[in-house]
Amino acid sequence: MSIAFTFPGQGSQAVGMGKVLADTYAEARAVFEEVDEALGQKLSDVMWNGPDTDLTLTANAQPALMAVSLATMRVLEAKGLDLAKSVSFVAGHSLGEYSALAAAGSLDIATAARLLRVRGDAMQNAVPVGQGAMAALLGLDFEAAQAIAEEAAQGEVCQAANDNAPGQVVVSGHLAAVERAIEVAKGKGARRAVMLPVSAPFHCALMQPAADAMAEALAGAEIRAPKVPLVANVLAAPITDPDEIRRRLVEQVTGTVRWRESISWLAGEGVTTFVEIGAGKVLSGMVKRIADGAAGQAINTPDDIDALIAKLNG
Repeated sequence: MSIAFTFPGQGSQAVGMGKVLADTYAEARAVFEEVDEALGQKLSDVMWNGPDTDLTLTANAQPALMAVSLATMRVLEAKGLDLAKSVSFVAGHSLGEYSALAAAGSLDIATAARLLRVRGDAMQNAVPVGQGAMAALLGLDFEAAQAIAEEAAQGEVCQAANDNAPGQVVVSGHLAAVERAIEVAKGKGARRAVMLPVSAPFHCALMQPAADAMAEALAGAEIRAPKVPLVANVLAAPITDPDEIRRRLVEQVTGTVRWRESISWLAGEGVTTFVEIGAGKVLSGMVKRIADGAAGQAINTPDDIDALIAKLNG
């Protein structure tokens, strides 16, 4: 059995996430305290008590999701998980790439939290509110969605931002261009084409100011080689070199999240079990649509953790 650990991105957050872990395990509590201290903010209070509007702010959601993933990892490790022995690869969806790197020992938790705070702030501030948008085009393959984005751009920015799963592509860019993409997609057989409730147009050229901010932040961050290879969003291929990791994390801010290709590549390498570490189960649902016969498993609760440890030890 070959296993990959995957780490969720923005949209998987929910008020209350991680609370049961913190109440149950000292190792999990320590992670939330470390993140709070690194940020100089009681982020754990926002995570557990809301309001939802505060948690969904990009600058909060990104480090918060990382904290839940790493709290889960620390509990798994306390129960005997040896990542390098049990897991072949790690991968994370957008911000989840930072969680994956922290889980694999490439970043420490405090550094990951601070980088994600910079990333969240920079992504939010890159484009004035109301000028950008993202839309999901459902029922079209990636090449068709990419062509629609190019047709809709008309001198503005409109790009395929997330290739999530077969028939699920997200486009991102200027508001008017994304609105045009929705209309073009409807005329070209999309099952649905809908605006997403996001605060900024992520993963497109409009994010260049945020990419510049991340280049500066990452230049000063200590990055070690991960214990297992990271399958990078922008490559859909594995990397381990710290300098390349740094470079690809910068590219990722404006580049396409090639998630469908990443999971397909992993399945081609013999990975049959994809374990989603952290909040929600979005990635586990995608796995079943991307890789025939692959199993997706979300780890959210103490029972999930015990079941995974039993499976790994079996």
